[in-house]
Amino acid sequence: MKWKDAFHRWQENYRRYERLIPIFSFVGGFLWDSATLTRIDRLSDNLILLIYYLLASAAIMFMHLVDTERVKQLIFYRFRPWYPLAIQFFFGGLFSSYVIFYFQSASFTKSAIFLGLLILLFIGNEFLEKRLENVYLQSVLHFLVGFSFLIFFLPVIIGVMNVWMFLLSATIGLLFSIGMWWWLSVWREAIPRFQFRRIQVGLIGLWGILVGFYFFNWIPPVPLSLKTGGVYHHVQREGERYLLKMERPAWYQFWKQQDNPFHWQPGDTVFCFTAVFAPTRLEKSIVHHWQVFNEYQNDWITTDRLLFPIRGGRLEGYRGYTYKRNVRPGKWRVNVETPDGLLLGRIPFHIVVTDTPSLRKWKILWR
Repeated sequence: MKWKDAFHRWQENYRRYERLIPIFSFVGGFLWDSATLTRIDRLSDNLILLIYYLLASAAIMFMHLVDTERVKQLIFYRFRPWYPLAIQFFFGGLFSSYVIFYFQSASFTKSAIFLGLLILLFIGNEFLEKRLENVYLQSVLHFLVGFSFLIFFLPVIIGVMNVWMFLLSATIGLLFSIGMWWWLSVWREAIPRFQFRRIQVGLIGLWGILVGFYFFNWIPPVPLSLKTGGVYHHVQREGERYLLKMERPAWYQFWKQQDNPFHWQPGDTVFCFTAVFAPTRLEKSIVHHWQVFNEYQNDWITTDRLLFPIRGGRLEGYRGYTYKRNVRPGKWRVNVETPDGLLLGRIPFHIVVTDTPSLRKWKILWR
C-alpha cells in the first residue's frame, strides 16, 4: 500500500539524519515556544503544558508495560521504538516552556540557580534519547517537570501565592510521580519492587532539596515577575497613567530610562517605581526593600521595608511606587520582594550630590 511505502521511506530518512534531529529539535522547539508562549496565566498555554505532562507520563508507563508484556494489544508493541522519542519530545517542550516562564521571573541573583538547572535539563534532554530508557533518570525528570509546572499552575488557578501553596504544589507533584511508579510496580508489576523503593527514596530526597531551594530563595517566585522598575525625582499617578520625572540625559544616552546616578540636593525625595506582573485574579502585596551600603561594615543595611498591594491581570504589570526623603550620598538599592522575602528583582542606583541644582533639566516619562 502507498501509505506503507511512504512510512518506510520516512523511517529511512529518519535513520539517515538521526544525528541532526536533536539539534533541529532543540533550536526549532525553543523558537516555537518563544513565539507562541505569551502569558504564564494564559489558559491555553497551561492546558498545552498539562497535556505534555500527561502524555509524557503515559509514554513512560506504556514503555514499561510493553517491555514486561503487561499489555495485550499489539498496537502498543508496534510503537515501542517511538516511546523514548516521545518522552524526549514532551520533556523538551516542558523544559523549554519553563525556561521562558522562569526567565521572566528570575532576578539573576540566587534564583538564577534554579533557572540554570532548567536550562541544563532543557539542553541535556535533547541529547538523552538513548538514556531516557533508564528508569531512575525517567523518575527524576518526570518529577522535575511536574514540580516545575505545578508550583506556578496551582497559584494561577487558585489565585493564591504563599509558602503553603508552594508546599501544596510541590507535594502534589511528588505524590503524582510516586503514585505512577507505585502503579507500575505494585499494581502492574512492570518494574521490580526494589527499583520502586529506590525511586521513592530518591524522589522524596529531591523534594526536600527543592523545598530547601525555595526557602533559600533559589527558585524564582513564579508566577510573579518584575516587568520594569527604576528610581526618579518624582512619580505621580494621573488617571490611568503614571508620570515619571527624571533628569534629562545627554543626547547619546538614549537608553537611559531612570535617574541613575541620582543627582541629589537637600530636600530632594527619591521615588522608586515598579511594574510587577501577576496572573489574573491573584492579589498579592509587594515590598520595596530599601537598602544602603555601609562601607565601614562592608554590608547592605536596611532602611525601610515599604509594602503595597497589587492586583493581577495587566500584561505590562501592576504599577506602584514608594519614596524616601531621608537619604544620603552613596550606593543604594531597592529589592522588590514578596512579603515572605522572595526576590523579584533589584534596582541598584547611586546617589551623588549635585553641584549645579539650578541647571537641571527634566524629562517626563509616561507609564
